[in-house]
Amino acid sequence: MHVPDGFINAPVSAVTGVVAAGAVAVSLRGARRELGGTSRASEAERGGERTAPLAGLVAAFIFAVQMLNFPVAAGTSGHLLGGALAAILVGPCTGVLCVSVVLLMQGILFADGGLTALGVNITDMAIVTTVVAYAVFRGLVKVLPRTRRSVTVASFVAALLSVPAAAVAFTLLYWIGGTTDVPIGKVATAMIGVHVLIGIGEAVITALTVGAVIAVRPDLVYGARGLQQRLKLRVGGELVDAPAAEPAPVAATGSRRTIWLTGLAVSVVLAGFVSFYASASPDGLEKVAADQGIDAKAEEHAAADSPLADYGVKDVTDARLSGGLAGVIGVGVTVVAGSTVFWAVRRRRTADTSPTSTSV
Repeated sequence: MHVPDGFINAPVSAVTGVVAAGAVAVSLRGARRELGGTSRASEAERGGERTAPLAGLVAAFIFAVQMLNFPVAAGTSGHLLGGALAAILVGPCTGVLCVSVVLLMQGILFADGGLTALGVNITDMAIVTTVVAYAVFRGLVKVLPRTRRSVTVASFVAALLSVPAAAVAFTLLYWIGGTTDVPIGKVATAMIGVHVLIGIGEAVITALTVGAVIAVRPDLVYGARGLQQRLKLRVGGELVDAPAAEPAPVAATGSRRTIWLTGLAVSVVLAGFVSFYASASPDGLEKVAADQGIDAKAEEHAAADSPLADYGVKDVTDARLSGGLAGVIGVGVTVVAGSTVFWAVRRRRTADTSPTSTSV
C-alpha cells in the first residue's frame, strides 16, 4: 500500500508529514518506556531490556516479508504491512518506529513509496495499523482467557482488522486531497474490498510469527507481558499478592543471541531467495489505482535512478541475483538503521533513569 508521489496533493501531504513527525516524536518517548525495563516501569513494561535488541530485527523482518507479495484475487496481490506484528512483539510506540524505519529505507533506497508521500505512508501504514491493531489486541486479551494461545488469536484478529483500517484511512486522505476526480464511493468499495482479503494474509503471517516467538521465548513478546495471574497468599485473613518469582534461567537454545541470529537468517533467506517467487501482480493499491484512474497524475519517484530502485541491483542482469542481492542489502541496512535507533532510545532511557542523574 505504498502511496507514490502525485496521488495526494501537496497541502495534505504536508499535513500528514507534520502528523507523522509528531507521531514519531511521541513514539520515541514511548519507546524509551517500552524498551527501558527499569524498576520504575509497570509490570507490562518490564522486560524491555530483553526486547530492545530485537526491535531492529523486527524492522528487518518486516522489510523482508514485505517483499513477499502473495496473490489475493485475479490479477491482485498483497503484502504484509507489519503494524500489528511490530506492536505486539515490541510495543505500539516501538512498532510505529519499526514500520517508519522500513518505509524510510524503502522510499530512499528502493524508490518504493513517494518521498513527498512519506508522511502519508507513515500515517497510513505505521500509525493507523499500529494504533488500530494494538487497541483491538489489548481489548481481546482482556476478555479472552489469559493464555499464550489467546495472544495468538488476538494477534490474528488485530492484524486482520488493521489492514482494512489502513484502506479506510487512505480513502479519507484521498477524499480530502486526491489529485484526480474519482467518485469516493468507488474508491472506498474497491480499497476496502481488496484489503479485507489482504488482511487475511496479514493475519496469518502475524499469528504464525507471534506464535513462534511465544513458543520459544514468551517473555520477548511485549503483548504477552502481564498475562500470568499473580498467586495469592492469605496473610492475617486477607489475600495479598505473592512476591513475583524470579524468571527461570533460559536454555541456551532460547537465548536472545540465538533468536536474533535465527531471525536475521530467516529475514535474509526470505528477502534474498524466497522473494524471487513472490507474486508479480500489482498490490491492492496499485490495482485499485489503475482500475479507478487514481494514478492519472502519479509522478516518477525522485530516487528512480537509485542503484537499488525497484528492488534490483543496477547493472546486474540476472533477475534472480539482482533481486536477491537487493533484498539482502535491504535487510542489512534496515537492521543496522533500526538497531541504531533503538540502541539510542535505550541508551537515553538508561541515562534518564540512572540513580546518578540529577535535575537542573
